[in-house]
Amino acid sequence: MDIINAEPEHDFGKGNESGVMQGKIEFRNVNFSFDRSKKVLNDVNFVIEPGDVVGIVGTTGSGKSTLINLLMRFYDDYEGEIFVDDVNIKDIDMGYYRSQIGYVQQEPMMFRDTIFNNIAYSLPSAHPEQVLNAADVANAHGFISRLPDAYDTMLGDAENLSAGQKQLLTIARAILADPKILILDEATSSIDTRTEIKIQEAFNILMKGKTTFIVAHRLSTIKEADIILVMNNGNVIETGNHDELLKQQGFYANLYNSQFVKY
Repeated sequence: MDIINAEPEHDFGKGNESGVMQGKIEFRNVNFSFDRSKKVLNDVNFVIEPGDVVGIVGTTGSGKSTLINLLMRFYDDYEGEIFVDDVNIKDIDMGYYRSQIGYVQQEPMMFRDTIFNNIAYSLPSAHPEQVLNAADVANAHGFISRLPDAYDTMLGDAENLSAGQKQLLTIARAILADPKILILDEATSSIDTRTEIKIQEAFNILMKGKTTFIVAHRLSTIKEADIILVMNNGNVIETGNHDELLKQQGFYANLYNSQFVKY
């Protein structure tokens, strides 16, 4: 009842008058705390150019998820400013803004509906050919076609899809939406190595021309990122690409070496 009785969010922002989002993102002096007693993000500053792939790494509780939540506008009560294409995100219509973001989470979100409608959820106006093409690009068409009811298979408590197959469906959903900003939040952390290869192939297609944020524990997934933000205790303590950060012999290098130590 609390949810039903909750007041809807009021947003007075404007749509993108140019009609085309480029994907440049800037955090300027951003501070955030949940209860004012301890900062979760502390004076975060960075600029991401359109089309860049950004890796976000750090230990548990370092502020990675909070940074993403602010970018998604799940919280607006922060100090500082966040810009997209040099426009403060608080001045952009929330519905339009979020329609430009594709979010692939660690745990795939499936609705109690057909596989077709689960994919088409991101673009209800899509033609059937577009939905099938998105599934094909996401490496999902093969296993869907082998199901007795194919795209009419109902998802719910009794479906026998693996975590990897569900993740491919969420990727197909994102491909269909074709957003300008893409967020991959630990999207392969619970997937076996063989399935991860298929998912990574789909990601490579999905990421083309998009500003992409990859939140990762496994550093192998962000080695090719254009820029890596290394977070610790709410601070961005190091920035650079993989090779640059290794040469610094700092926090990132220690984290990387701990995952790939040779015996």
